[in-house]
Amino acid sequence: MVSKQYPRLGETVFHEILENGLHIYVDRRRNFQKSYAFFATNYGGMDMRFHQDGRWKDTPAGVAHFLEHKMFDTKDGNALQDLAANGASPNAFTSSALTGYYFESTEKFFDNLKILLSFVSVPYFTEESVDKEQGIIGQEIRMVEDDPDNQVFYALMECLYDHHPIRVPIAGTQASIAKITAGTLYSCHKAFYNPANMVLTVAGDVDPEQVCAIAKEILPNESLPQIDRDYGGEEDSNAACGEKELTMEVSTPIFQLGFKCDPAQRGEAWLQRELTGELACEALLGSSSPLYAKLYSQGLINKNFGYGFELYPGCALMVAGGESRDPRAVRDAVLAEGERLAREGIDPNLFQRLKKGVYGAKVRGLNSFEFTCISMAQSHFAGVDYFRFPELFDGITKETVEDGIRRWVTAQRCGLAVVRPGEGKA
Repeated sequence: MVSKQYPRLGETVFHEILENGLHIYVDRRRNFQKSYAFFATNYGGMDMRFHQDGRWKDTPAGVAHFLEHKMFDTKDGNALQDLAANGASPNAFTSSALTGYYFESTEKFFDNLKILLSFVSVPYFTEESVDKEQGIIGQEIRMVEDDPDNQVFYALMECLYDHHPIRVPIAGTQASIAKITAGTLYSCHKAFYNPANMVLTVAGDVDPEQVCAIAKEILPNESLPQIDRDYGGEEDSNAACGEKELTMEVSTPIFQLGFKCDPAQRGEAWLQRELTGELACEALLGSSSPLYAKLYSQGLINKNFGYGFELYPGCALMVAGGESRDPRAVRDAVLAEGERLAREGIDPNLFQRLKKGVYGAKVRGLNSFEFTCISMAQSHFAGVDYFRFPELFDGITKETVEDGIRRWVTAQRCGLAVVRPGEGKA
């Protein structure tokens, strides 16, 4: 196991690659009582078409999320209950790009780590339990379909993307999950839950060598080949359509405004693009920006306004949204401000304040073991060392951010989704 020092962050991270291909990262934090473990697979809601056993397979939307639900079942009971009985706080989540299982605990860390690695690596499904889970997830999907914030987000994804699977809900639909069988789950587990496609990240005052020893003891020894995925080919740079509207039982129109950005290559270019996108969001939409003050004073946005930059394999986007009496006016104002910044540039003093603010938020994020472990895992799958962000951040200039705004914040790349007051959905 090798250790690497990060003097600017005051961190020491231990790294090991097991013979089965699993990467293990341990951010050792001395004198902390709490420890956190995150075991993730490079498999999420987008991964519906992949190459396995010599042929391309198409799976229903929602399999990754369904699998996450079922992985806690074991032959002897339920792993959630076992972890909780050991004083751990466990959970899991599925995003578009990964599925992660985690726990935090102040005692019995290595006992809990054995449970975590065991139930994630050894699937146990029956047709009866899958049928029961379809009903449970079906209820979850119905709740999501009644959530205006969720509906407006996926309406925006349909505005921006013609075929990329980011536009498909992670949980799937009632129709898609009805097609999921125990065989589907076993096949996808075999494809994606192999150690070479996974990562284990740990933060806390724990012995890195013991973490590796337990992983070697619990996990399978073989390393399986990487799985090729198909996201439908390269997208056009322009938005698929300009606008979508829904009607739901809301008191005020809810909107999501998005810009289709250029996807990033794996490696340091990925993290550079993420940092550039975050700075572009702050310069254009942030609470310190001239546009934010203007929109707020005009009553076009309120305290619920939010924004961010999202980056996935094959796609990237800037997103902003909230409540507004006139979402189209917000869109037009953002486009006009994008044109102004492209023409006149960002105020140098403002840029320096924004850069310090974003950098400070990144550093403060490391105080959270959860943020640290998830960031290490996401960056690993992107082919980059997350703790390199200070050096990469130094290289991002005002001109780099202005160029991003110039290329991305255009009418051609823009999509607007709105949920307006009314009954039902249109």
